[in-house]
Amino acid sequence: MTRITRRATLALASLGLASGPAFAQQFPSRTITIIVPFAAGGPTDTVARLVAEATGRDLGRTVVVENVGGAGGTLGAARVAQARPDGYTLLLHHIGMATAPTLYRRLPYDPVGGFETIGLVTEVPMTLVAKKDFPANTLAEAVAVIKREGDRLNYANAGIGAASHLCGLLLQKAVDTSMTTVPFRGTGPAMQELLSGRIDLMCDQTTNTTEQINAGAIKVLAVTTPERVGSLPNVPTSAEAGLPGFEVTVWHGLYAPKGTPPEIQQRLSKALQAALRDPRLVQRFAELGTAPVAQDRATPEAHRRFWQADIAKWRPIIQAAGQYAD
Repeated sequence: MTRITRRATLALASLGLASGPAFAQQFPSRTITIIVPFAAGGPTDTVARLVAEATGRDLGRTVVVENVGGAGGTLGAARVAQARPDGYTLLLHHIGMATAPTLYRRLPYDPVGGFETIGLVTEVPMTLVAKKDFPANTLAEAVAVIKREGDRLNYANAGIGAASHLCGLLLQKAVDTSMTTVPFRGTGPAMQELLSGRIDLMCDQTTNTTEQINAGAIKVLAVTTPERVGSLPNVPTSAEAGLPGFEVTVWHGLYAPKGTPPEIQQRLSKALQAALRDPRLVQRFAELGTAPVAQDRATPEAHRRFWQADIAKWRPIIQAAGQYAD
């Protein structure tokens, strides 16, 4: 009896060892869902839908996008963290994945340990923009105005934890001066107030500001990237304009629930890398003022290293501001 039991145990163990790679070879066998933790139509949703279409072509399966907005992106992230780790429920999120561990002191999931990284997707540039009649035409002139006027100036953002909020925190830290922060329910209403002249300054992604900049409806002071942006070639970087260290990009990454088999992570990463080489995606990204990341950054390992470094970057800034989302 002991010999039979031992043989059965060894057989089951052997089956278990084989099941992981075998399952990965069959993956995917059905539709994959990418959760976007924001409303449809926003910048992250746009990126996700382009990625879903292109990865679906490589995987040979339909990849759909489901919007699960609310609570600064944490509701959608929680949905994925609590999903079955089989590769069929993924998360496409932005820089909020780096700020949530500090910005939220209580979450119903582990904001770092609850996920496996698949790869980075893109880094969308940010622009620092001002109302049309703002009394400065360059970033250096704007810094002087900010230092002189301080909290008499209104800085708009799309809510605590939004990229525009983080950009504002970094700007105020860089110039060592506080402004009056005015949160809105999204960048759309914030932009309307900037256009009306009731708001002085804001940061927003090139995907949302380029048209208004080119129309002359608002002033652009700098792009917050290390290099100039192709869609705004005449706009200096913040470093060129005299404010080094003021750099913010809205990076996006693809995640799976913790415990997703390594073979499936690698298959998904391979599909993501193929998607980022897809000419249709590359062209559409260019039209939005961004570009896919380099292939060596669209890997689980590179993604996790970058994510951890960005958590470390934002933690002291958020703590110093003392502005939390809960």
